[in-house]
Amino acid sequence: MIYKISKKLPKEERFGLAAQMQRAALSIPSNIAEGYSRGYRKEFQRFCQIALGSCSELETQMIVAKRQKYLSKEEFAKIEDNLDHESRMLMKLIKSLRQKEQST
Repeated sequence: MIYKISKKLPKEERFGLAAQMQRAALSIPSNIAEGYSRGYRKEFQRFCQIALGSCSELETQMIVAKRQKYLSKEEFAKIEDNLDHESRMLMKLIKSLRQKEQST
């Protein structure tokens, strides 16, 4: 969805806001995958926290795009809902990893 929307941005934003949005969006699943592949709960937790930070980055970039009128209210609302859902899932996963760490 982010790649689709970022392609609609003005050409002058191709290497600015559009590129930042794409990097942040790609960073979310990439950090989750990298953290999981390390095989250590603490590392996985740390990379999930980085992914959560990327969710926040992307949300900020979406606010900027909306304020610049690059996004419709509907596009923004849909992305905001998705980011909220992803952030909540990550926070629950991080909490679960912390609890497992404390119980061992």
